[in-house]
Amino acid sequence: MSPDLRVIVYPPDTEGGRRVRVDGEILGRATGPNDIFEFLRRAGLDPDDINLDDQLLIEWRGGGPAVWTPPTSDG
Repeated sequence: MSPDLRVIVYPPDTEGGRRVRVDGEILGRATGPNDIFEFLRRAGLDPDDINLDDQLLIEWRGGGPAVWTPPTSDG
């Protein structure tokens, strides 16, 4: 796949949700990988062709597709 979209998934918030931005527009808050697939489907991509580890398609901030809990603070 040669993506024309710029997808950014932000770090988990205090409840574990992650904001998803595609081409500068916030599409919503994902609570798991299925939400990412749905947002990208709405953006015109075929979910069957999406690999969440594809660094050319998705910029994961604060951890990759396996991270859905906020970081803990010690202290």
